[in-house]
Amino acid sequence: MNVCRAAQSSPDSERSGLTVQIRRGGVSVASNIAEGCGRCTTAEYIGFLKIARGTLDELDTRLLFAVELKYLDVSNDDRLKECLEETERVLAGLIRSLDR
Repeated sequence: MNVCRAAQSSPDSERSGLTVQIRRGGVSVASNIAEGCGRCTTAEYIGFLKIARGTLDELDTRLLFAVELKYLDVSNDDRLKECLEETERVLAGLIRSLDR
C-alpha cells in the first residue's frame, strides 16, 4: 500500500510509465504471497514466495529510478525502502522455515 500511495505523488506525465510499474509491482508482491498460500503443496507455496521476493527486487530498482528522476519524493523513498527491507526479511524467514 505504501508503494501505491507513493506512486500517486508522481508527475501526471509519468503516471502511465514507471509509476504504473511501481504500483503493479506492489500489488504483485501481495498477490504472489496470497496465491502461494492457496496452493496445495509447500513447494508451490515456497515457489510463489520466491517470485514475490524477486518482484521486491524489481520494485526496489524501479523506486531507485523514480527517485533519481525526481518522480518520487526522497523522504518517501526512505520509508518505502524500510518497508521493502522488512518485507524481504519476512519473506526470507518464511521461506527458510517452510524449506526445512
